[in-house]
Amino acid sequence: MEGGRAIIEYEAGLHMCHSGGVVQGGFVTGWIDAAMAHALISQFGRDMAPMTLEVKVSFYASARPGLVIAEAWIERAGKSTCFAEGRLTDPQGNVVAKASATFRLMPLQKVEAAAREALR
Repeated sequence: MEGGRAIIEYEAGLHMCHSGGVVQGGFVTGWIDAAMAHALISQFGRDMAPMTLEVKVSFYASARPGLVIAEAWIERAGKSTCFAEGRLTDPQGNVVAKASATFRLMPLQKVEAAAREALR
């Protein structure tokens, strides 16, 4: 995680699969979304929380149990709105899915305070 890029490895388990041993798309989306958020954190620091405003995912192949790699990078960044892209690959480098997303950068303290308030 550095310079507006991030790579995260995940171990997809059978408990994440539906019919035929295919990893559920929500996990794939979440893994790429997390990598994109980490790419933003690498650029803007841990004091900012990247809040996903929208995400689009295109699935090219089925993710199967085992190692998968989520890679992400910042495509364009403003003061509070950022655009990121990412992909999920298998260990051989085959692309399983690609994603693009829009994020809003918010101060982490503000996000944490709102979460605490919601729990009251």
